[in-house]
This record gives sequence, structure tokens and C-alpha cells, in this order.
Amino acid sequence: MDKVHEIQGLSFDGDQMRINIDGKDHVFTLKDISSRLLGASQRERETFDVSPSGYGVHWPMVDEDLSIDGLLGIRHQRRGSEISAQTHPSAGGPVF
Repeated sequence: MDKVHEIQGLSFDGDQMRINIDGKDHVFTLKDISSRLLGASQRERETFDVSPSGYGVHWPMVDEDLSIDGLLGIRHQRRGSEISAQTHPSAGGPVF
């Protein structure tokens, strides 16, 4: 299985989530990405699984799933039989 993203160092500091994606550090404000994580306890936030492919993160105690592409603002579009990925301009991430 090919890795979509390499996820390392996910942690929380108050209402912020810090995560290293593909060797780059990112900080996300919980109110902008997940009301479930915003209302979760520290224990619930720290209980998560990263998908083997690096596609996303799952928090079983609060039933939350976040895709890494979604966090980075990467949008996938179908064009005929090919799939392309673009970064939403406000996310400032890579364009494929």
C-alpha cells in the first residue's frame, strides 16, 4: 500500500491541534476543523489512529475522522477517467 501522507507528532495545545504532515509542521484551530474535537477531553483527543496509508486520522472515542487532504485544502476532481488533486488557494499547500 502506498502512503498518501506521512503523519508524525500529532498533539493538542488548548484549542489547537499540532501535526507534522510530510515533514512539515501545521497548526489548526479546533473550532475551524472539528466541533467534536473542540468539545473532547484531553484523553479523548489523545486516543486516535492514523490510517496505514496516511490518508486520515480517526478518534474513536468521539467518532471523528479528518482527512489529511481536507486539512491541507487539497481538493480532488474527476476528469473523465483520471483523478487530479488541487489545493484550495486559501490553504497554500501543494498542487498536484
